[in-house]
Amino acid sequence: MTLRVAIVGGGPAGIYAADQLVKSEVDVSIDILERLPAPFGLVRYGVAPDHPRIKEIIKALQRVLLHPEVRLLGNVDLGDDIKLEELREFYDAVIVATGARADRDLGIPGEDLRGSYGAADFVSWYDSHPDAPTTRPLEAEHVAVLGAGNVALDVAGVLAKTGDEMLTTDIPAHVYEGLKAKRATDVHVFARRGPAYAKFSPLELRELAHSPNVDVIVHPEGFEVDDASMAHIAKNKQAKMVLDTLSNWVGREPTGKPHRIHLHFLEQPVEITGDGAVETLRTERTRLVGDDSVRRHRPDHRLGRPGRLPRRRLSQHLGRRPAVR
Repeated sequence: MTLRVAIVGGGPAGIYAADQLVKSEVDVSIDILERLPAPFGLVRYGVAPDHPRIKEIIKALQRVLLHPEVRLLGNVDLGDDIKLEELREFYDAVIVATGARADRDLGIPGEDLRGSYGAADFVSWYDSHPDAPTTRPLEAEHVAVLGAGNVALDVAGVLAKTGDEMLTTDIPAHVYEGLKAKRATDVHVFARRGPAYAKFSPLELRELAHSPNVDVIVHPEGFEVDDASMAHIAKNKQAKMVLDTLSNWVGREPTGKPHRIHLHFLEQPVEITGDGAVETLRTERTRLVGDDSVRRHRPDHRLGRPGRLPRRRLSQHLGRRPAVR
């Protein structure tokens, strides 16, 4: 007897689930229901265009879709086009692999001001997500990005690099025109924890320094490593590689390139202020407490025309003018 399975979501998780089912000893028939016209989800619409190596994963995902047991049904939205109860009626099993489509709130005053945005919105724009607008005014000269993961690094890199530098990627014409016209010169990335806990991929971090247009500046304030940090990197090879790279960059003087990415550690966003639109980001210094966590220490600094954010939020400060929309 054939087991009929519906997988909701045509991204990596959904396709990998299909792959495991096909490789099992069970006789299966699989329908993958994807809300968008095309599959591959995060790999297609969540990875910066200057990471072609990561996008190569699509080739492996494509091979799964070629199995005769697997059928892809695009433009099918769960909840609108079909209900979960209906799927349960016609399939023996339903796997929901829709991922996280919305940014998480920061929970600080001012995050809803005009000029404060979730990073997913910006990523969707430069990856040409079908739901994203094709235009985005990038008028901020100073931008703040909150978070120390690969999404934050991708956002910072795209904002700091020139449009011409991105021409070697697969960005469409409207994204190139937007990046060519942007005004950002300084992008500040803020991490609540210390450098040993940065979630950057070592290769992607090192690639930032290869840009002919971007200086990467690691600020020594907050660059602290305690015994717990050392124990953490001893168990995590990737974290050690990231820390080694950052350590080599601490206090390094800018070389005069036209754009800069500033990495700040042990700084937590506490407030975004402005009269109707983002004008200032206030951060507070945190401190290591010896158990892999941090505590708030004291108000430290106020970033005024920058902007910033994630975690994924992205906040751009343009005086009272909106930034990335």
